[in-house]
Amino acid sequence: MKRNIIITVCAAIVVAAVTVGLRYYITYKMPNIQQEYVLLVDSDMTYGAMTDSIASSGAVRNLRSLTRAFLKRDMEQHYEPGRYVLSPGMSNQYIIRMIANGWETPAKVTLRGYIKTLEGLAAFLGRNFEADSADFADVLLNQEIVDSLGFKPETFIGMFIPNTYEFYWTASPRSVIERFHKEYEAFWNGERDRLAEDMGMSRNEVMTLASIVIGETNNTGEMPLIAGVYINRLKRGMRLQACPTVIYAHLKTEPGLRRLLNRHLNIDSPYNTYRIKGLPPGPIAIPTVSAIDAVLHYTKSDYLYFCAKPSFDGTHNFASTYSQHKANSRAYNKAFEEREASRKASNAA
Repeated sequence: MKRNIIITVCAAIVVAAVTVGLRYYITYKMPNIQQEYVLLVDSDMTYGAMTDSIASSGAVRNLRSLTRAFLKRDMEQHYEPGRYVLSPGMSNQYIIRMIANGWETPAKVTLRGYIKTLEGLAAFLGRNFEADSADFADVLLNQEIVDSLGFKPETFIGMFIPNTYEFYWTASPRSVIERFHKEYEAFWNGERDRLAEDMGMSRNEVMTLASIVIGETNNTGEMPLIAGVYINRLKRGMRLQACPTVIYAHLKTEPGLRRLLNRHLNIDSPYNTYRIKGLPPGPIAIPTVSAIDAVLHYTKSDYLYFCAKPSFDGTHNFASTYSQHKANSRAYNKAFEEREASRKASNAA
């Protein structure tokens, strides 16, 4: 009898231990994420909003066990803002430690270039970080910060080199800008600086010309040749007469401008290269790395002009004389007018 009691008690203890152990395993140790989910916890997010975000994601296999684990570890009071990637196989315990300790997963931010203004850059950055576009604009348009990094407001956009970078989502705007400055200095290694010096150009001048090149073409194969045309014009003291710079001069008043008319060429602006000689004061967009290197490795030729081909394939006809250029322009304009007439006829039908 006594032996049976002992056996029963021992069995109960074993069952209880197994039950507690199993519950502990389920609550903390068992893999509980079935699909990847990126959880963004901003500084103002409430505990309820955070758990609602996780619940609605469909990423959690056993939501009840995660909720129980959160409550037992007092997560209502202990969570940090950040970008957290919940990956398949993660346990509740790891999720808790990650969010409680701010173990963020870096995000890849790809800057592709072509952004024309600091305000546009602020909007881009605001979409990739906890800080919003206004927070980034406060830094990008801060004269003291711009000066401290060795730039002027009109040259500052040339500090941002297109590439894919890793950042923490909660990084402050100031730290993000300082990171881009370090990347800029690393980009302008000894070789690029040497090439620019051999050309008699500063970093800003190279970046400015590269930004004009991307305004003329997306064809990387033509970029060195187009850069060479502009360098030839600079060497001869000719006006660049670069349409992208005039379009930039009208950016605030006619943001959608694509095709220039004669009236557009009369604007009084340091970016109107039909009126001023030399390069404008700064880049008219963030140039791509291909365009920057196209300037540094420009193609030497005797070309002084280029015009889009009437085939509208994005490439250009190049010319050494103005008469050749006029013939190329007439061919393009004729093709353009015929295409427009055809479009109008199709729309009217």
